[in-house]
Amino acid sequence: MNQNKAVDIELTKYVAEFVVETTFADLSAEVIELGKKSILDGFGLALSGSVAKSGELVRQHLGDLGLADGAATVIGGGRKVAPRFAAFANGVGIHADDYDDTQLAVAKDRVYGLLTHPTAPALPAAFAIGELVRSSGKDFMLAYHLGVEVECKIAEAIAPRHYQTGFHATATCGTFAAAAASARLMGFDVATTQRALSIAGSQSAGLRENFGTMTKPFHAGRSSESGVAAAQFASYGWTATPRILEAPRGFFAAAGGGYDQSAIFDKLGAPWTFANPGISIKPHPSGSLTHPGMTEMLRLIKEHGIRAEDVKHVRVGTNSNMPNALIHHRPKDELQAKFSMEFCMAILLLEGRAGLNEFTDAAVEREDVKAMIEKVDFVIDDEAEAAGYHLMTTLIDIELKDGRKISGRADFGKGSPAFPMSYDEVAGKFRENAEFAGMSRSKADEIVELVRGLENLGTLDDLSARLISIA
Repeated sequence: MNQNKAVDIELTKYVAEFVVETTFADLSAEVIELGKKSILDGFGLALSGSVAKSGELVRQHLGDLGLADGAATVIGGGRKVAPRFAAFANGVGIHADDYDDTQLAVAKDRVYGLLTHPTAPALPAAFAIGELVRSSGKDFMLAYHLGVEVECKIAEAIAPRHYQTGFHATATCGTFAAAAASARLMGFDVATTQRALSIAGSQSAGLRENFGTMTKPFHAGRSSESGVAAAQFASYGWTATPRILEAPRGFFAAAGGGYDQSAIFDKLGAPWTFANPGISIKPHPSGSLTHPGMTEMLRLIKEHGIRAEDVKHVRVGTNSNMPNALIHHRPKDELQAKFSMEFCMAILLLEGRAGLNEFTDAAVEREDVKAMIEKVDFVIDDEAEAAGYHLMTTLIDIELKDGRKISGRADFGKGSPAFPMSYDEVAGKFRENAEFAGMSRSKADEIVELVRGLENLGTLDDLSARLISIA
């Protein structure tokens, strides 16, 4: 791990040059289509997140601020506010149910093989500033991709200690995503973009101890807001160091103790993270580490006709790192249930599905759910450990009351690059989330088609008009 020995490389300038000089033509058709899936997914999650308890509290906060009307849409909130506050509200909404996309890691030393939730900080900033400057669909998409790429490569480069010791990489690296997307849409030159990134770096924060609480999605919202604010202050002429990433007292050193220069320098857009190693879209509103096991459990249930009442015992084995995040073995509410392997297995056995309607406080409190959780043992498995921490290898052994034993293994979940969701499958998830929020099917269908043809939009007005309210 490079302990800042390459300070002579102007890394922050390199990132700024990428943000300023990249064009829409530099995005391959594959990357454009992958991005559309995550953008549509993000909009749907902002809608469903708007009716979560956290969404209600965010609207209360916006009301307490006494804000005048602004240019940027609070998705599902029925109003427009200043861009930074819309970015905050929509970032919280996208991450509220822990149902948003996740970045796969290149390096084998990254815990779980995952790094950030890239869309939650990048999309709200790009959408808010895109509305402000009345950008085209193409310009909005490019800014979103630039933000995601900067976030992902910074997360790839920083030393693993950053996450392992408690930083939430979505929050910390996401601030740079929002700043990069905003800087591009605001038409900054390289020097101004460097300042925007540096102002963002001084706002980079978020701690994993808050996982399983409302403060986890707060991280995503605040990182998006901070990046927007950083770009706005840079536009005023606010001063900042030109080398926030690489300096001895900069982000990589302070937040991670070092970085791998080769993971970011000359790597932005080469390849795009969307193309390789890829970004996963979640099929369930729970922590990504549960998804290989949930995918395999669903397969076993369908293939063998397993009924909840026939289950005697379930053993779920993973590597020793996964339990560090899936910490709630007897969850007390739906937020804890998202980080409970036992709950995820139990609800699938009982209901055969696990969507937003299953991740509720009422479901967690059900006696049959509690009883099924007692039948599930979540353990460290030697085979999963040997597979490596860069995988989410999950082994399932089900013992039935009639003596039959059924087993399975999965390294990846549905929605991963190895097992991708199509645009139409993501559209199905979007419609479910929009319906969960109370939106009509016809309005949801219109949004699906607008995002499908996003590059053809002259402005974002048609999207904003449909996303601003549920009705």
